[in-house]
Amino acid sequence: MRIGVPTEIKKQESRVGLTPESVGELTRAGHEVNIQSGAGLGSGFANDAYTLVGAKILPDADAVFAASELIVKVKEPQPEETARLTSDHTLFTYLHLAPDPVQAGGLMKSGCLAIAYETVTDDEGGLPLLRPMSQVAGRMSMQVAAWALMRTTRGRGILLGGVPGVMPSKVVIIGGGVSGTHAAEIAVGMRADVTIFDRDNNRLAELDEQFRGSVKTMYSTAHSLAEAVKDADLVIGAVLIPGASAPKLVSRAQLSTMKPGAVLVDIAIDQGGCFETSHATTHEDPIYDVDGILHYCVANMPGAVPRTSTYALNNATLPFVMQIANKGAREAINTNPHLANGLTVDGGKIAHEAVAHDLGEAYVRPAWLTV
Repeated sequence: MRIGVPTEIKKQESRVGLTPESVGELTRAGHEVNIQSGAGLGSGFANDAYTLVGAKILPDADAVFAASELIVKVKEPQPEETARLTSDHTLFTYLHLAPDPVQAGGLMKSGCLAIAYETVTDDEGGLPLLRPMSQVAGRMSMQVAAWALMRTTRGRGILLGGVPGVMPSKVVIIGGGVSGTHAAEIAVGMRADVTIFDRDNNRLAELDEQFRGSVKTMYSTAHSLAEAVKDADLVIGAVLIPGASAPKLVSRAQLSTMKPGAVLVDIAIDQGGCFETSHATTHEDPIYDVDGILHYCVANMPGAVPRTSTYALNNATLPFVMQIANKGAREAINTNPHLANGLTVDGGKIAHEAVAHDLGEAYVRPAWLTV
């Protein structure tokens, strides 16, 4: 199969769809890989690193799209990229389509088959292609939060872990999944006072055992969360409903009950965010203030550490890329129900039920789909 990797063009996005190591695996399997010149530079991969393992370097995105059947990316396609897609293309990338009708319209118009990393599943019911970026985002959330809490960024002017004789920051983490757990690991390591909220009692029991009493766990209700938010120095939003928009769990009215200079970090911003006052920001201008509360809502948090993120992502995506390349997209989907769960757009229609519901579009199951 002819596989293409264009340069990511979303603002301050330096990750790349395939590492040289992944390209080597694909070329050894007999596939042709086309890399846009400079696509890997932001992650530390020069063109030569790709040519040494058999890739072709093409001058621009137009050439890559024209020469390839399977397009492997990291972030959702921007309008100029969806304009390059045709019914002959399979797109494999993060889509986060539910809160993005513009992207959905572009993909539907193109006629391509689009598979979303974030809804591919595994035998344990997990999301293996979302997990590595959730791990990165969870760990990063504490790095950026510690910075945002400093007075130099208009935060409360407090140290996340305090010092002997001075209380540590109070951290509320909403969601005990992958992102929330990794956020908690770093927060505990920095000696913060951490409470994790979730609605799965079994998960709360697992977290209690995992952290051996170093975090508090709470069953999440509107009242219990509102009370915790009042007293928090930092709130991490780490809620995920696969394929669907994130629920709004902290309202604007609640901001007035919080401490001035407190910080909200919305890891769920790719799915619309879980705070009412969230809107996507960039690494260039990451923070804004609403009613005295700082919001960090960067939509591609792992893009700030592109080398770590690209390797982590490729470790998870390569087996699926290989399946698609070896069998073709439709056969690969029909022989792997986990990959089928990632099918989102096909033939101009939305082919994922939860995404269709959130977009207000009709869900159309492809006639060729057998799983």
